[in-house]
Amino acid sequence: MALFSRRNRTAAPAAARQGAVATLDVDPALAALTGDYVIDAAHSSIGFTVRHAMVTNVRGGFAQHEGALHLDGADPSRSTASIDVTIASVSTGIADRDAHLLGGDFFDAEAFPLMTFRSTSAARVGGDTYRVSGDLTIKDVTRPLSIDLEFTGSATDVYGNERVGFEGSAEILRSDWGLTWNAALEAGGVMVSDKVKLTFDISAIKQA
Repeated sequence: MALFSRRNRTAAPAAARQGAVATLDVDPALAALTGDYVIDAAHSSIGFTVRHAMVTNVRGGFAQHEGALHLDGADPSRSTASIDVTIASVSTGIADRDAHLLGGDFFDAEAFPLMTFRSTSAARVGGDTYRVSGDLTIKDVTRPLSIDLEFTGSATDVYGNERVGFEGSAEILRSDWGLTWNAALEAGGVMVSDKVKLTFDISAIKQA
């Protein structure tokens, strides 16, 4: 994912301040983060929020997921990401609701055990915010998805692992992926909103 194209924060040269175009060097600290990473599922979360009965939100997540990143701090366009999410690990805190989500009305987890994302491009939006675009596959449907991410930093943990972190979100219409089940309410409206917010809080470990 193209997380590391932040510009050098030193003062711009006089020509740039006067309106000329200036090329700023890549921050060496960010370039040093270039490499291959795996997502640490134990310290990451992939969640969702959906409106229920038109009045409140239901939140859930997927406990099992794995992913690989290639980060290029010098040329972010060469960065890539892939994530596989195990549908059977869905949890909303209510067993009956989780069972409904796993069945044919929604994910049909037995037939389609994985939800996947494969990046195709990335761009810097501004500051530490980046937009990663790619293909999201749910059940047998693949459609484009863009995720806005904020680079939250890098650190070496107590075990010597080099880590990077980012968090972000995206909104989808579940019907675009064939998740169309619903029930009408007597007062109007529907039981489950079509719009779903996806959230990502990721810690990834650099590989040797």
